[in-house]
Amino acid sequence: MGTQHQQTRDHSGHNHSHGHGHSHGFGHHHHHHDNAYLTSKNKNDAGVRITRIGLYSNLGMAIAKGAGGYAFNSQSMIADAWHSLTDLASDILTLATVSWSLRPPTAAFPQGFGKVESLGSLGVSSMLLIGGLFMCMSSCETLHAHFFLDADAARALLEHGHGHGHSHGHHHHGHGHGGAPSLHAAWLAAGTVAIKEWLYHATMKVARERKSSVLASNAVHHRVDSLTGIVALLAILGANLLKDATWLDPVGGLFISLLVIRAGFSNTLSALYELADKSIDEEVRDSITKHVGKSLEGVAQGAEVDLRDVTGVKSGQNYLVDLELGVPSLWTVEDVRGVEEAVRTRVGEKVRGVRRVRIRFVPKTAPVPDRFDEFIPGDVSARSSPEPEENGNGNGNGHRKAE
Repeated sequence: MGTQHQQTRDHSGHNHSHGHGHSHGFGHHHHHHDNAYLTSKNKNDAGVRITRIGLYSNLGMAIAKGAGGYAFNSQSMIADAWHSLTDLASDILTLATVSWSLRPPTAAFPQGFGKVESLGSLGVSSMLLIGGLFMCMSSCETLHAHFFLDADAARALLEHGHGHGHSHGHHHHGHGHGGAPSLHAAWLAAGTVAIKEWLYHATMKVARERKSSVLASNAVHHRVDSLTGIVALLAILGANLLKDATWLDPVGGLFISLLVIRAGFSNTLSALYELADKSIDEEVRDSITKHVGKSLEGVAQGAEVDLRDVTGVKSGQNYLVDLELGVPSLWTVEDVRGVEEAVRTRVGEKVRGVRRVRIRFVPKTAPVPDRFDEFIPGDVSARSSPEPEENGNGNGNGHRKAE
């Protein structure tokens, strides 16, 4: 454990919850205790604090909005309550996955556990997407009843929930007692907007510092919640203040569902990209390039080294980086080792989130090899051509250097 905490200090904070994730995650009891952000005693950790605040807020708001929507007869408010419930589930998933993703690699998982966070992110965002689609269907059915069924049938439907009442649970139970939602629902909606907007900014700040996709995904949830609160507020006020505008409330529900679908779709896409090992983004690549250059300045023979290529993938909050360095062809293993240590130490400390640096050395005098030349072509099989086993060691250097 000593080394864990040492690493926390060395890495200028980006592994802040590293020690916690590890100390809580000894295996069999991870269902409850692996939620480092939830169970952690380290109240000073920004990620722990903001995720907890978000969790408690969502729980309170889901209950308040569900009860308020039911009591005050507002479909927008009920749609919003469902949305808060998906947010609550997302918080719990966030808590569970972030601590897993920071655990050190094992023999069974040599690349570490970062993809667990990507999976969590996928789960959270797909829940948002599916919830949005259900809410959309529900509001469309109400609007269809309002505008396209004749007045008597529509009134009967809204008052008694016939026909549609079973298809989406309790969304329509109350529209008979007075049409427009109660103005009291407006106060509830306004309070939600204020709290959620604050949570969005606070969570996004930590997510940017950590470059954590799952925290960013959570922040976006708070922002969407704040927008949906605004829509619900306008729908409730409109339905009350305008003449015969009871249809505004289900329209509000429809808008909310579209916002939820949009956020869910974009987050699902980025989680899928991460799971499919899409390359690190330009910003991170530039940062790595800059710090490799700086590390070479600090080595006696660094001027003779060329940085040929920077690639890597994002795995949760972790970046797994591959570098290719050109060195003089007469250098010994001992010569390259000093360079490798300098590069790994500098990049690991200065680029937030880098958890592995694998370096491949190639002779400077040799022509620049094709990119991805260490990949063995798909048409070569061991049976027809055994050579690749002997000489297909493009990645040999890298393997020796895996952390």
